[in-house]
Amino acid sequence: MISLRIALRYLRSKKSHNAVNVISYVSIAGVAVATMAIVCVLSVFNGFSELTADRLSIIDPDIKISPAAGKTIANADSIMAEIKSIDGVASAIPVIEEQALAIFGQHQMPVSIKGVPDGYESTSAIASTVIDGDFKLSDGDYDCAVLSVGAALRLGARPGYYDLLEIYVPQRVGRINPSNPLDAFRADSLLVSGVYQIEQNEYDAETMIMPLDAARRMLDYTTQCSAIEVGATQGTDVDRLLDEITAKLGSDYVVANRLMQQASSFSIIAIEKWVTFLILAFVLIIASFNIFSTMSMLIIEKTDNIATLNALGGTPQMLSGIFLWEGWLISLTGGAAGIVIGVMLCLAQQWGGFIKLNGDHSQLSITEYPVKVEAGDLLIVMVLVAVIGFAIGFTAAQFQKRRLRTYSKPTASYCA
Repeated sequence: MISLRIALRYLRSKKSHNAVNVISYVSIAGVAVATMAIVCVLSVFNGFSELTADRLSIIDPDIKISPAAGKTIANADSIMAEIKSIDGVASAIPVIEEQALAIFGQHQMPVSIKGVPDGYESTSAIASTVIDGDFKLSDGDYDCAVLSVGAALRLGARPGYYDLLEIYVPQRVGRINPSNPLDAFRADSLLVSGVYQIEQNEYDAETMIMPLDAARRMLDYTTQCSAIEVGATQGTDVDRLLDEITAKLGSDYVVANRLMQQASSFSIIAIEKWVTFLILAFVLIIASFNIFSTMSMLIIEKTDNIATLNALGGTPQMLSGIFLWEGWLISLTGGAAGIVIGVMLCLAQQWGGFIKLNGDHSQLSITEYPVKVEAGDLLIVMVLVAVIGFAIGFTAAQFQKRRLRTYSKPTASYCA
């Protein structure tokens, strides 16, 4: 590999014209800065993804079973009996999830109701998130509702016995009297017993928890439910339990663990991550165009060397190969430097949290950008740098091949 050895010598040696040195350094620095930016940005997205995984909603069950088609599970009792027979299952409870209209005093808003059975707080950590009142589903003869903080604020509702929370849902069965539009809705009134806050927008914005029996009455359900929430015993392998439940229930049901239940959140982060990666990859391509300038100046710098190599029998392919390798080496050097600097910056941020998030830190659950360096991302970045560097070097070598022949022919005649 004579071309590679000569390219390595050219890369390390000092050029006679200082401008060539400056342009070479600029090319390396441009690739390094772009590569560093890609590493840092990908690591930040990894940090947010890890933060989301660590902060999965505490009210999400270990495993959730929902119908693959339709909105309800008709034979919920028999399915729960089957699930409870599986080793490692601590609990299996039915829940109902539906959209409704909530009215409290002069305020109204659409809410997502979740009907849960008595004792739900013993299988979920929802009670620990209550910031006002208590988690109660009944108080004497009255059914109670627990509101998310967003729903409570928009409705102006607080725990107490002064006003009732009215819930309306469309009537599912029976005939509707067109002359009386209210007949198209089923309604119920509940006391507000508590307000909870989980610090996840999808749960804090418009969710309301109510008794399962009350939800079934409103929706004209008997034993049906929207989903079955399964709790695993401590120390149980949830993935193993997921596989067993999936095999037992078959394809008529969707069985999801906590990560799968939050798939939309992870998908959004992944899409943003790779779209940003593509944008920064384009920046890296633009930065790599400096290699063209470096190659042009280097060919002028090494005219005498080219003539000597040609006189010694060097072919145009070998001579152009020198600059192909040179361009590739410049790109790889800049890429390696950028990865090292990027990893160091990410580790420094992970250790010290020097870059803070904007906003009122007293209202934020985190105050600095989370970062996580992943080996897979570093490999992808290095492959990207290598591919772009090879493409730029190959294009520059081919573009300069005719010029190389122009320099070599007169010298060959002179030496002859």
